Amino acid sequence: MQVPLYQAKAEFFRMLGHPVRIRVLELLQHGPVAVRDLLTDIEIEPSSLSQQLGVLRRAGIIVSTRQGSTVIYALAGGDIADLLKAARRILTELLAGQYAILTEVDETEPSSSPLPAGRKT
Repeated sequence: MQVPLYQAKAEFFRMLGHPVRIRVLELLQHGPVAVRDLLTDIEIEPSSLSQQLGVLRRAGIIVSTRQGSTVIYALAGGDIADLLKAARRILTELLAGQYAILTEVDETEPSSSPLPAGRKT
């Protein structure tokens, strides 16, 4: 039985839904990175990083190669970098909209006035 596209997309986004995985993908946007450098940049336990790299590798989003004793990771394709850039644009727009609303609310709020007589904070 074939999985509907919307369900496949939901699974894909669930797979991406871990901060370490997103950080790995962000670091790999600029080119291949050795696992030791990922550990330095992300600052987590090697076993935790290995687990998250395994999830991304099994999903086909990243690939690994070995150069001597060094394991190098890279994005499997450029579409993931495009997806991360799109997410950044969307978040920037959402946050800018929220900031505009907060600014408007702040500007329309009356100045803080003393509490009415008999009321305590």
